[in-house]
Amino acid sequence: MKNLLRLFLVSTFAALAFNHALAVEPEAAAHAEFEPPKPELAYMGRFSVDLTAPIWELGKTADAGKRRIIPITGGSFHGPMLNGEILNNGADWQVVTPDGLAIIDTRYLLKMDDGELVYLQTRGLRYGPADVMADVAKGKSVDPGKYYFRLYMTFETASKKYAWLNRAMAVGYAMRLGNAVVYDAYLLK
Repeated sequence: MKNLLRLFLVSTFAALAFNHALAVEPEAAAHAEFEPPKPELAYMGRFSVDLTAPIWELGKTADAGKRRIIPITGGSFHGPMLNGEILNNGADWQVVTPDGLAIIDTRYLLKMDDGELVYLQTRGLRYGPADVMADVAKGKSVDPGKYYFRLYMTFETASKKYAWLNRAMAVGYAMRLGNAVVYDAYLLK
């Protein structure tokens, strides 16, 4: 009986594998002639975000850590694709996990040098060795190579001139400098 059951299972699995190969092979063959595109980055500009207002510490909430709200009080951005000022109307709704990971969630308004308005949202992560992050928290100048601080950026605007931003994704490589965050933004092409 065991041998009969084993023969049944082997033949069933063989039939399934054969049918799967027939079903997958044409699809795999179709993909063999193409490859996903390689990532390309284009420098958009340098953002300097002012954080001069007091931080609101909410404490431990239902999220995975301590919630804090860091008001964005202004700033500027300059580069080959974007130039203008950051308006005093946004914040970082940040969560800091027990192991020190800061989960970044900012929303603020950009005023382009021609007066057009663009809403910017960033999401990101900041972490590093405890002693390094303690110095960052104190506002000391810390080599940004000693900790990780990266952002993912999306935009929204009604401007016809900047409508391309509605379909754009960008990444930022950031550092914290006292009462400011400075990052270089790169368009994902």
